[in-house]
Amino acid sequence: MASLFDSYKLKDVTLGNRIVVSPMCQYMAEDGVVNDWHRVHYSSLARGGSGLVIVEASAVAPEGRISWADLGLWNDTQAEALKGIVHEIKQYGAVPGIQIGHAGRKASANRPWEGDDHMPEDDPRAWQNIAPSPVAFGANLSRVPREMTVDDIARVQTDTVRAAERALEAGFEWLQLHYAHGYLAQSFFSPIANHRTDRYGGNAENRARYLFETFKAVRRVWPNHLPLTARLGVIEFAGKEEDEQMVAEAIALLKRLKDEGLDLIDVSMGFNTPDAKIPWGPHLMADTAQHIREQTGLPSTTSWYISQPQEADELIRQEKIDLVTLGRPLLSDPHWPYHAARELKVDNAAWATLPAPYAHWLARYR
Repeated sequence: MASLFDSYKLKDVTLGNRIVVSPMCQYMAEDGVVNDWHRVHYSSLARGGSGLVIVEASAVAPEGRISWADLGLWNDTQAEALKGIVHEIKQYGAVPGIQIGHAGRKASANRPWEGDDHMPEDDPRAWQNIAPSPVAFGANLSRVPREMTVDDIARVQTDTVRAAERALEAGFEWLQLHYAHGYLAQSFFSPIANHRTDRYGGNAENRARYLFETFKAVRRVWPNHLPLTARLGVIEFAGKEEDEQMVAEAIALLKRLKDEGLDLIDVSMGFNTPDAKIPWGPHLMADTAQHIREQTGLPSTTSWYISQPQEADELIRQEKIDLVTLGRPLLSDPHWPYHAARELKVDNAAWATLPAPYAHWLARYR
């Protein structure tokens, strides 16, 4: 029976434990390029003892940023700058991963602490957002996006492939495609956001086409020996019947993606509507993740209100998920893994990736 501090091997990559740093947007980039903020942030997380550190959502094109301050991977300058981040993560014992995506109709927004709404169209930093259909998200993100043409779709798919190639060149060993949270790929999959009548809209197979085609294109350039994963919104919390249908459609898509080489799924929510009635509470997605894992045969992880060491360990032991993805607990305490090891009374093997000075003092006085 696996536990939180057991190693985990996927393809040719081995994690020292089952703790994953969730990709969390920092909104601190300049022209999509990392800076000192990111260097300190990611090196701190890696030193903290997590097995895998996934760098925040990096836009595949300029118009794919959520805000003007997002990271990007649409040019070589951005990729070159990320090499230092990769080096820091690996130096301190973690595996470097990155999430790539396109914000779609949620793009061109102010940073969360500056309004978290669409920038005015006359703001010189703003740009036209695009989506499968001219349907605004609503609430604070009320701008109606431009409907993508088939040529737009092909261009963004090409941008995604090139971003994956740059991620590989930068040294990342784990790639996650962002297919969740109401951003472009998720909005194609959702009947709430996708009202198209061509081959990219309508029934579930058509709505999944953008995700499926994009994945296959990335699979051709991402090495088979390195994990290729996705974060998919599988439920909207829009009502029992609607949720059951969405989960069933997600399972069907994931089975197809598994056949094409998907290695692991990060189970998350849709966030395609501000009207969702999300039942916030401890590990609210764990049972859904277990269901997805059992129905698809894919290794899985999830996040959302997992914060206590015993809770995280039990989710692994009960085989609900294979990895635990944490966000805010690691922002609050980058050394959460070591405090968890103490609480769970794990032996010294759990401290193996800790830099020598930390290992000496923490192990000696725990």
